[in-house]
Amino acid sequence: MSRINLSEWALTHPQMIAFLLLMLSLAGVFAYGRLGQKEDPEFTVKTMVVQASWPGSSAQQMAEQVTDKLEKKLQEVAEVDHTSSYAKPGVTQIKVNLREDTPPRAVPQVWYQVRKKLGDIQHTLPQGVRGPFFNDEFGDTFGNLYAITGDGFGYEDLRDFADAARNEFLRVADVNKVELTGAQDPKIHVEASNAKLASLGIDPALIASTLAAANTVEAAGTVLTASEQLRLTVSGEFDSVDSIRNMGIRAGERMFRLGDIAEVRRGLVDPATSKMRFNGQEAVGLAVSMRKGGDVIRLGEELTATVARIQASLPVGVEIHAVSDQPRVVAESVHEFKKSLLEAVAIVLVVSFFSLGLRTGLVVALSIPLVLALTFLVMYMLGIELQRISLGALIIALGLLVDDAIIAVEMMALKLEQGWDNFRAATYAYTATAFPMLTGTLITAAGFLPVGFAKSGAGEYVFSLFQVVGISLVLSWVVAVLFTPYIGFKLLREHHGAAHADEDAIYQRGFYLRFRRVLERCLAHRRWVIGVTVLLFAGSLALFGIVPKQFFPASDRPELMVDLWLPQAATFEASQREVEALEAQLRNDPDVVAVTSYVGNGSPRFYLPLDVQTPNLNLGELMVMTKGGEARERVLAKIQQLFDTGFPLVRGRVNRLENGPPVGYPLQFRVFGQDPQKVRAVAEQVAAILRADPHVRRVNQDWGERLKRLRVDVDQDKARALGISSRQIKSALQGSLSGTSVTQYREGDKDIDVVARLIAPERTDLNNLKDAKIYLRDGKFVPVSQVARLSLDSEDSVLWRRNRVPTLTVRADVAGAEAPDVTLALKPRLDELAKSLPLGWGIDIGGTFESSGKSQASIFAVMPLMLAAVLLLLMLQLQDIKKMALVLLTAPLGMIGVALMLAAFRIPFGFVAMLGVIALAGMIIRNSVILVVQIDHDVQAGVPLWNAIVESAVRRMRPIVLTALAAILAMVPLTHSVFWGPMAWSIMGGLFVATLLTLLFLPALYASWYGAQKPLAA
Repeated sequence: MSRINLSEWALTHPQMIAFLLLMLSLAGVFAYGRLGQKEDPEFTVKTMVVQASWPGSSAQQMAEQVTDKLEKKLQEVAEVDHTSSYAKPGVTQIKVNLREDTPPRAVPQVWYQVRKKLGDIQHTLPQGVRGPFFNDEFGDTFGNLYAITGDGFGYEDLRDFADAARNEFLRVADVNKVELTGAQDPKIHVEASNAKLASLGIDPALIASTLAAANTVEAAGTVLTASEQLRLTVSGEFDSVDSIRNMGIRAGERMFRLGDIAEVRRGLVDPATSKMRFNGQEAVGLAVSMRKGGDVIRLGEELTATVARIQASLPVGVEIHAVSDQPRVVAESVHEFKKSLLEAVAIVLVVSFFSLGLRTGLVVALSIPLVLALTFLVMYMLGIELQRISLGALIIALGLLVDDAIIAVEMMALKLEQGWDNFRAATYAYTATAFPMLTGTLITAAGFLPVGFAKSGAGEYVFSLFQVVGISLVLSWVVAVLFTPYIGFKLLREHHGAAHADEDAIYQRGFYLRFRRVLERCLAHRRWVIGVTVLLFAGSLALFGIVPKQFFPASDRPELMVDLWLPQAATFEASQREVEALEAQLRNDPDVVAVTSYVGNGSPRFYLPLDVQTPNLNLGELMVMTKGGEARERVLAKIQQLFDTGFPLVRGRVNRLENGPPVGYPLQFRVFGQDPQKVRAVAEQVAAILRADPHVRRVNQDWGERLKRLRVDVDQDKARALGISSRQIKSALQGSLSGTSVTQYREGDKDIDVVARLIAPERTDLNNLKDAKIYLRDGKFVPVSQVARLSLDSEDSVLWRRNRVPTLTVRADVAGAEAPDVTLALKPRLDELAKSLPLGWGIDIGGTFESSGKSQASIFAVMPLMLAAVLLLLMLQLQDIKKMALVLLTAPLGMIGVALMLAAFRIPFGFVAMLGVIALAGMIIRNSVILVVQIDHDVQAGVPLWNAIVESAVRRMRPIVLTALAAILAMVPLTHSVFWGPMAWSIMGGLFVATLLTLLFLPALYASWYGAQKPLAA
């Protein structure tokens, strides 16, 4: 029984094929118009933040009594890779990081287990600990940020405007969440003078208890009558600030009005903990996130309309500004990629028309939009969106998806030139090359298997590369055997009267003759050819050592992120002054569009790979929007110069946005051990090693300097004699200095804390501390100095731990080199230092080197699967282990061209370029399979082995060269891409050299392997 010929079936059912062609093309256009669009593909940030507080504790107490207990319990969760935590006086934060291979769909269940396990031990934490509190939405991205500013309007007004705007944004269909940032909570402060209260004999605790007792909401009962029931209410709840001010305070036999003995005023949280500024003005921000599966372009249009409505409703002087507009960025990015895609299509068409002629090239040209339409249709069905990775994959696939069409139509054109009729020529390609083409197509797709099955954040990030390339390649084969013969049958003309007596006569002229002579010399001197090729391959591996290494290239977005770190003891106001000073330097720069500042915390995650900063009073962060790539670099150099020559109190860092999973500082070295003081000493040695490298900049570490602390040592005997305790003393000092929330004033949907504290001069002067009053039960008081001794010492400001072990990270930036290369250069000295450390101590490498290593390991872990798939496909096609090995030996040859290209142009080799090299192996094997199958076909037809090798290479030379040329030139538009450029250059260089070697080295290797001898001349 003969096998079905799909090409023949297509030609015998022309109306069905025409209908399918039209319907599928229209369906593809429809699907393209409805594909979601994003800047970056979604990937799961497998990090949860756990926080707890213990007011009054030191950093060491917090680490030992709270952090350690929580981390110990977290180690029971199998999916946890490591915990990274810090302990500061009174607060701790733990980042729970899951293993890279944790499936994204399993992450919510893991977070449930984390909550449950930590909830189970909550009762074991010291009394007074608040928490733990959980944030499992750490990876949420707020692609649209807005700032509301207003001349002459206070923070409360701005917050009211922001609340109203938030309600409008939440009505937009694709909006998932809207959060306020930089909003200042209102407070009602009751401030009294210690001296005045003492002269009147009033205990501050009396004021607090009176306010709390009066301002209660409690049931007063219900009166039941014969026919109805009435609820009783008792007045006393505060309904205005004046009602608080007029509150009566009874002390002994006297009654005082609160407003007469204390200042009662409405204000904001003091001191502030976070603020947002826009172009020098104080602002309240709105961070808008898109629901999963939403269309960012449609969201942008709806948000633009919503912003216009909001702006129209705001008073004169109040404005809403776009800080980050992801839809605009995505629209520009998609436009650039569409432009690159059209350029790639044009290049492939030129190659087709130039090499195959007008009509033959037109057949290939018509197959391109058909494959793309089918690809868009499948992408729509699978929910694959247009974003950085999928768009780049389309361009990469474009150079590959024409291969089958070129092979099929070139075979058809060749048979027409040999005098065959249209029908026979159109169906011949299927019988001759369909299955080798399918094998080659599947092998090329299999080359991307490590991308699709890599269990890592980077693998998840680039997963759509595997999807889109695999889909388009399989569809390209379907089009080549089903639709291309139909199109060729309609467009290509028969060569009547031009039939050759010898069908191979076409290969006996022009370039074919010159190539045959070169090929025969290679076969005659095959040992030299094989030897030179092996030497070139070995040389390329050595040359690869000087190629710069990287993880992911920096983003080409115009924003710059600027971090300002002050000493750990710095106040919020000090941080704000430094931020305002830098703002002033940048606001009038012609290259700067806008400056958005954050004091006390970092920017919300407006960009998925953003390295989000931990809130700290000594932190300031600026997002500087520039006018483009060149402007960005000028502004970056200016800010670096400002940090080098000014801002002596600040550790400043300016950096571009990252691509791929966030890393932070590119150089990171973690020093760990049980003694924090010795860890600091070892870290200083590590820092000295880093500073000695000329490429290292801004060396720092994440443990802050020690803080001054004022100790109050209570004389317990005196305290007990007076009937007071250390707890009373703590409460008195807390209430006097920082203030205590005594009740809440309820206003609409707001709960405003009423805070009792001393007036500013008394709570900010350390000299007054010794005179702070501790009230006794009989209404008398004693100063603190009578029951306690005050002394000054120091304490740790922050202690970082990793997996329960104290860990100090030494960090730095890199200039003039790539971070992995610098790390490798530093590694021998660091290893030598690590060997001198005692058991349980060490130095781990983090940063770009670690992230790149994990991502590469996830790729290499899938390499056996890729190899197994390739071997299976080769055996199905060749059914000969020796020939399979022969083909596999050609796969690494692309490294020769890759190393030459990258080394010559100093192009860094990173994760994306590595994916290109892996995929390159599949492309090379594909061409090798087609050539080996042709040789076998000729041998089986009775052609002598030497002649079969030569003539097969000659006949397959044109389709191999054309498909390689199409793939190489289709990469040209991607060479301008910061993200895809290294991959494009790798594929171009590797495929160019590998194509030459496939046509010269493979025949020589085949001849050597099978002992081919040149026939004697007749």
